[in-house]
Amino acid sequence: MLKSKSFLGLDFGAGSLKAGEFELTEAGGLCLKNFGVFPLGLEGAQDNMREGVLIKALQELSAKRGFSAKNVNACAPGFHVFSKYVKLPPVDTSKVTQIIQYEAQQNVPFPLEEVVWDYQIAGTLPSGELEVFLVAIKSDLVEGLFKVAASGGYRLQLVDASPAALVNAFRYNYADLEGCSMLLDIGAKTSNVLFFEKNKSSSRGINIGANSITQDFATEAKMPFAKAEAFKIAEGFVSLGGAYEEPENPQQAQISKIARQVMTRLHIQVNQTIQFYRGQQGGSAPQRLFLAGGASLMPYTAQFFSEKLNIPVEYFNPLRNVQIDPSVNLEELARVAHCMGEVVGLGLRNLAQCPIELNLMPKTIRKRQQFNQKKPYFVATVLSTALGLAAMGWFYDSRVVKPKNEAAAQIQAKIAPLQQLWDSSISPAMAKIDNLKKEADQVSEWTNERVYWIDIMTQLRASLLEAEGKTEVTFKDSGLKAGVWVERMTPDVPGSEEEDQPQATTPGRNRFGSMTPEMLKRYGLAAPVAAPEEAAKAAKPTNEINTINLYCSAVNLKKFSPTANRVLIDAFQDSMQARTNLFVPAETKTGKTLTEPEADAVTFNFEFTLKLRRPIKI
Repeated sequence: MLKSKSFLGLDFGAGSLKAGEFELTEAGGLCLKNFGVFPLGLEGAQDNMREGVLIKALQELSAKRGFSAKNVNACAPGFHVFSKYVKLPPVDTSKVTQIIQYEAQQNVPFPLEEVVWDYQIAGTLPSGELEVFLVAIKSDLVEGLFKVAASGGYRLQLVDASPAALVNAFRYNYADLEGCSMLLDIGAKTSNVLFFEKNKSSSRGINIGANSITQDFATEAKMPFAKAEAFKIAEGFVSLGGAYEEPENPQQAQISKIARQVMTRLHIQVNQTIQFYRGQQGGSAPQRLFLAGGASLMPYTAQFFSEKLNIPVEYFNPLRNVQIDPSVNLEELARVAHCMGEVVGLGLRNLAQCPIELNLMPKTIRKRQQFNQKKPYFVATVLSTALGLAAMGWFYDSRVVKPKNEAAAQIQAKIAPLQQLWDSSISPAMAKIDNLKKEADQVSEWTNERVYWIDIMTQLRASLLEAEGKTEVTFKDSGLKAGVWVERMTPDVPGSEEEDQPQATTPGRNRFGSMTPEMLKRYGLAAPVAAPEEAAKAAKPTNEINTINLYCSAVNLKKFSPTANRVLIDAFQDSMQARTNLFVPAETKTGKTLTEPEADAVTFNFEFTLKLRRPIKI
């Protein structure tokens, strides 16, 4: 690439589209000529709407900023990319590729034929093992990025992963730092934690982002997501905790508490990542923290992490060693500089060799680009041939009319089979490919739902353990041992009927199976009789579950204290309601049917309702 030719870095984030137009300087450095950031809203993080949102955002941002570059280096968002550091045993160099192929098959959560994957050897551990950075992304997601770039008139030449781009940007700007540095990039849907130490780097993705703050606030304040997001940006801050004077605006006080809850969950994950880095990867304790990403600018975020981690905190400046063109508005750039880490990392890929060089471009796209590069020569050849024939025909028209007509007939004869081949084979095949892609998208959506169900089960188990522990601490003098478990769970689906209810086999347990039809209706376990039209409507199948009914049993603690059973239930309810990322607190609660057992009963039963933040699709 010529130094005078500019190129574009596009970071397709979950919450915003970020762009930077770069040029290589005469001194071999990087110069930022133009930039832009475009918010994507909640739809930007939803797979079924994301591609259309990105196309519209790129077209509007290009029209507003007037980018002159056409070649693009793109970055896929963290929630679409699987990345992991894996260890390989010391082996011959000739066998490294084969072992990495095996590790990819074991670690990537999708069949390798459905993904684009790449790797880079990060270094050798003191034990002699090789540390390899492995990255993978679904092929159809990269195809979608190719379509988005093409819609704006751009040519996609490289697809990088968010963690790799951040590593390259940090190394370029902060190569002079000693000791261990930590970078926390807080995105809209996910966050990245990265460590830098000598020639060593490590990263981990965390499924907590700024959208969690907005979503929880929108739910509690009963306002649309877009309005909640605007309020968060304008008025939100991270509550300092402890004794402090709350803001007069109740909504501002509300969002500050929600922000602290989300940041606390993020801090727990960051702490676990630090322990893993030090214990499993042989790293040192971080001496400083750099903050990046959109949510990092929320007031008091830096103070929060400085207090929790007890280390200096500052904001990451990815433009520290990047030259800025005089035409760039510096005041406007300063407001978004903390979000440009991936964009700068993409720009560096055209500058020189980077610490991590990955390319997640599928082979199909590479072959297509190679063909498109050769297409002008094919067209030129055809045009030259046509012009030559036309000239000869004009010159010899009076003497060779018959040979000319015969040549034209021969050309037509060659075209006709090709047109027939298109109509009979190629066109139907393309339609079949489109249908297969739609089916693959549906399967991908079902696959994502499996992870959501695992999260629900994990949180439920954690609440059960937390309730047992809290009850035992409350009555520690009596020496009781609490126990609570889920006997059965059923979805609350309109029009469904509860059948085969379990009979109680121990004292104090409810006998759901013996309920009369009237009792089943009273407790929502059977649908009421409806008019024929309503019954037909209610009988339609649904593919979403919004509410889950739990039928729980617990060890009877009444002999220890008359209130012990209630303390256990309330502790379970409080724990579940605190998990606002999965459940709606106001509708996640104990059911009305609670049978008070006798003191000598072994167990007792109670019902519990889980109201999901978003439905499970089945």
